[in-house]
Amino acid sequence: MRKINEILAVVILSLLAVLVAAVGMRLFDTYVVNKKIESEVRQQEEVLSRNREAHDRVQEMRQEIEAFSGDREKLGQFIEEIRMDDEAAVPAVAMTGFDTSGMSGNQEQLEQSQDAADDRQPLSENRMDALENSAVSENGTCVSENNVVSDNEADVSDNTSSVSDNVISVSDNATNMSDNMTSVSENDTISGNAFNMSGNDTISGNTYSISGNSTVSGNTYSISGNSTVSGNTYSISGNSTVSGNTYSISGNDTVSGNTFSVSGNNTVSGNAFSVSDNTTISVNGISVSGNDTVSDNTLSVSGSMLDLLPKIEMVYPEITLAERRQMRSSLEETLLVNWEDQACLEERGVDFSGKKIACLGDSITAAANLEGEEGYLSYAYPSVLKELLGAEEVYNLGIGGSSIGRYWSDAFVERYTQIPEDTDIIIVMGGTNDGFCLSEKEFGSLTERKTQTFCGDLDELMRGLKENYPEADIFFATPLPNILQDYLMRERTYLLPQKNLSDVILTLSAAYDFQVIDLYNSNILDSHDADIVADYMPDGVHANKAGYRILAEHIAAEMVRSYERLSVDE
Repeated sequence: MRKINEILAVVILSLLAVLVAAVGMRLFDTYVVNKKIESEVRQQEEVLSRNREAHDRVQEMRQEIEAFSGDREKLGQFIEEIRMDDEAAVPAVAMTGFDTSGMSGNQEQLEQSQDAADDRQPLSENRMDALENSAVSENGTCVSENNVVSDNEADVSDNTSSVSDNVISVSDNATNMSDNMTSVSENDTISGNAFNMSGNDTISGNTYSISGNSTVSGNTYSISGNSTVSGNTYSISGNSTVSGNTYSISGNDTVSGNTFSVSGNNTVSGNAFSVSDNTTISVNGISVSGNDTVSDNTLSVSGSMLDLLPKIEMVYPEITLAERRQMRSSLEETLLVNWEDQACLEERGVDFSGKKIACLGDSITAAANLEGEEGYLSYAYPSVLKELLGAEEVYNLGIGGSSIGRYWSDAFVERYTQIPEDTDIIIVMGGTNDGFCLSEKEFGSLTERKTQTFCGDLDELMRGLKENYPEADIFFATPLPNILQDYLMRERTYLLPQKNLSDVILTLSAAYDFQVIDLYNSNILDSHDADIVADYMPDGVHANKAGYRILAEHIAAEMVRSYERLSVDE
């Protein structure tokens, strides 16, 4: 009985120990999660505090510029000084931190690591080459001595971690093979730790080959959910026909040193090689050689969130703001364009009666700088737009100080659902306040499009509008260029040029098939011109009554031109 009690005591103590350990691990996990949340909240608070200081400084700058607006000479000197400082400060590569691999379906570019000890090269291009007895390195797939090589794709897209230093070498040089030897039988020649493969003297570098089999087909190899999968070899060779085979390695933290070899076959077709959802993939080789026909095979490395994002190409204006500035001043451009806009509106053949228009925006949409005047909303561009177009209704959803992204106040991405469901036309104009906030981190990239970044939140906004208002015609307007951005960048060097924001709006609008009113590159109402500030933009960013009317006439004319182009195309 005593022994039984002792055994029970040991069992109970063991169970208690396991329970305590489990509770301890759970508490530790909770602690780690809470620390991560606290860190993120602290970082968000720091960003908001920094942005609050920036916007407070903007208000001071507005007052400084207004004080000069009565003296064109001093105002011109002041603006010219800011512009000269800005030109000296802005780097040649303005799109810092902008990963173009997410902007084009035909190009992969990774930034080279700053860690000299790593000694890795950036992935510059993924392709499948048909080569005869040659080496393919840096993410290459080697296909040699084939009569026909067609319709093969190598797609390496949107993984969160690097894919680097992958080398497959097929060359005429005998190479030492150690600790990587697998017996090869039923072949005429085996020598020097190398094996014969489709006219090559040697194939070296961690390659395993098994040949001389009669038939190998319909086989499936699956390795999934492992922390580490390495040094695995799948080889099928010497067969008359090898088809419909699938090799899958997925959900692993690390997949490295694996070799897939299909050789000496008459036909190899319809095979899929998939490596997905991995944090790191390195030193993997795919070899297909010595075959009569190799077709319709796919090599895919994918599985992150980026696979769900549309492939887009960067869009740029036909004529940039800098080019227009070389041709004429903003005042000259504004007067010329306004004359053309008025003529367009007088001759328009587009009927907007019965149309409901919603204008989502910031203080420029709200005409917030005129709040002290009675009936100030009648001067805001949405009200003037209703008058010019004869629309049934125009909703003004402008809020002063608001931004497109979540890193500041009253984000467009969180309030666009306030747009009435029966809206026929949606106009979104923003980005000015975003410019006063964005460091490279908050700007983000079109590759990742993370939330709480300009690229990510703008993408979410456009996607939401597309899904929730499928029948509405949607226009996005780039922000007007303003001198305050350059003025603030002199003091806060982490800020990015407005051009970055404009380029992203142009690019994503094209991706979602939205119409664009490109105010930034139009050169109208540009407060870098002292005459524009004196006549139309007294604080350097907001218009006066005359300025808002010019803005409304341009937006209305651009809408008319857009519908006229569509009617011609149809």
